[in-house]
Amino acid sequence: MGSQGGGRQPKYQRIALELKAAIETGEYGPGDRLPGENDLMAAHAVARMTARQAIGVLRAEGLAEARKGAGVFVREYRPIRRRGVQRLSAGLWGEGRSVWSMDAEGWDLKLDSVSVAEESPPEAIRSLLGLAEGAPVCLRRRRYALNGRPVMLATSHLDAGLVAGTAITEIDTGPGGIYARLGEIGHRPVRFREEIRSRMPAPLETDRLSLPAGTPVVLIRRTAFTEEGTAVEVNDMVLDSSAYILEYDFTP
Repeated sequence: MGSQGGGRQPKYQRIALELKAAIETGEYGPGDRLPGENDLMAAHAVARMTARQAIGVLRAEGLAEARKGAGVFVREYRPIRRRGVQRLSAGLWGEGRSVWSMDAEGWDLKLDSVSVAEESPPEAIRSLLGLAEGAPVCLRRRRYALNGRPVMLATSHLDAGLVAGTAITEIDTGPGGIYARLGEIGHRPVRFREEIRSRMPAPLETDRLSLPAGTPVVLIRRTAFTEEGTAVEVNDMVLDSSAYILEYDFTP
């Protein structure tokens, strides 16, 4: 009962298309409850499996999310605008503001988890930082949340020997964050490189970001360089793709 022959679309796909059209026209807005399996079974005279597959299409495409005991709802999309160039201006962190504070303007975006450790880096990180074999890194792991919902994980790698004894090794790095502290010890970042790609999340990322099914993540690796061209930080970020718009404003 879930499909028909003759080259026609399976019923669950047709139902999914109808639901998507209703979302696009505003019949169902962000946060609205969608028809459940029983509603779809009655409205379309289909089996429960067909109704479940139709809802599954919307969830897999990131248009809907299930809330335990409440039903399936249209996902709310109110993205954070991440200004990739302006946020790295020395005028920002040089005045004691953190880089991520620009993303937080107009939002309740908070740093909700921080840990600091000294660990052996992967080969790729060791190579980027120009570290000797066996040299450890200072590893700063953070999680950021928007209105209580996790939206980004960030892991900074720095030469442990370089930052030893500075506030970079503390939970609170102080006004201006990591870059301001690097400047104080003569290693001020003046140039940055970001590499961006996307994939489906690993299980730990899904858990840490509380990601609904079907939500990919955006990976950003930012490397900070001094005037001499020395890499002083590699920051690996994992973003909930539904929470961000990446904006790059520059003159070629």
